[in-house]
Amino acid sequence: EVQLVESGGGLVQAGGSLRLSCQASGFTFDDLAIGWFRQAPGKEREGATWISSICEDNTYYAGSEKGRFTISRDNAKNTVYLQMNSLTPEDTAVYYCAAHLWERGFLCYNNPSEFDSWGQGTQVTVSS
Repeated sequence: EVQLVESGGGLVQAGGSLRLSCQASGFTFDDLAIGWFRQAPGKEREGATWISSICEDNTYYAGSEKGRFTISRDNAKNTVYLQMNSLTPEDTAVYYCAAHLWERGFLCYNNPSEFDSWGQGTQVTVSS
C-alpha cells in the first residue's frame, strides 16, 4: 500500500513562499505519478482542486498557479516538492499530495478520482 506524508505547511504573510514536501513509501517511487491538490478546511477531500502533477520529468500546472508554483521530485529521497511563491490569502487551504500508478505512455491525470492514494494534508494559511 502506498503511503504519503505531506509536510512544510504553516503560516506565511502575503507575498511569501513555502515549500511543501510529499514523501512516499510502500511502492516503487518511479512508478508513481504525484499530484498536489488543495481544499478549504472542513470540505470533503473528494472535491479538492488540482494544482499540479509530475510524471517522471513531465510537469503540469493549473492555470491559476502557473508561474508561481513549481513541482519537482527527488527520487533518491522518494519525495516530491511543491515550491509556492508570491502567496496570497486565496492560497489558504489544506494541501494534499496524491498518487496513481504511472508508466511511459500513461496519462498524467488531474482528476481527483483517478488518484488511488492520498496523504493526510498540511495546512497552509496566508495572512493579508
